Amino acid sequence: MLTIVLIRPGATDYDKHGRIQGTLDIPLNGAGSAEVSQLIEQLRGRALELLYTSDSEPALETASKLADGLDIKLKTLDDMQNLDHGLWQGMLVSEIRRKHPKLYRQWQEQPDSVCPPQGEMLEEARQRVQRSLRKLVKRHRDGVIGLVLPEPLASLARTQLCQCACGDLWKASDEHGHWEAIEVRPAELAAAR
Repeated sequence: MLTIVLIRPGATDYDKHGRIQGTLDIPLNGAGSAEVSQLIEQLRGRALELLYTSDSEPALETASKLADGLDIKLKTLDDMQNLDHGLWQGMLVSEIRRKHPKLYRQWQEQPDSVCPPQGEMLEEARQRVQRSLRKLVKRHRDGVIGLVLPEPLASLARTQLCQCACGDLWKASDEHGHWEAIEVRPAELAAAR
């Protein structure tokens, strides 16, 4: 059986201030670097064989430090860029809630029905994630691999891997510097929406 250790990158200044990062490349801040050091210690005994990452700056920076600290190989995944929030990128979540309350509520209750201005629909990102995960599972039938993804992309991957509900994507951004091990059954992933 394959175990995927899903890892959220360390924090950035955008996380600290509650800004929407999306596809913007923002480096880890001091707290984020400290979180990565903690991740290295926490993951040391997990027997990770290989580490995959998104090419977003916080994910790549986190993954590079993890690969060095754990002495494992790192590969960047194609098609795993973060959800494009379009013109919302760089804005405070509280600004969107204040300026666009209906849209904010709709994003929380029915995120599949909202496209940020000049951004990407959630379903488009979900399909990219699903394609990438299926390729990974074909390549790795068993063992333990790591996957470093920024939020909300990590939540979309978790949804596919666990076959569970997505949850509040605004709050998911608070989940940085954390990890979880998910046992993957290839047949279930292939059948997933």
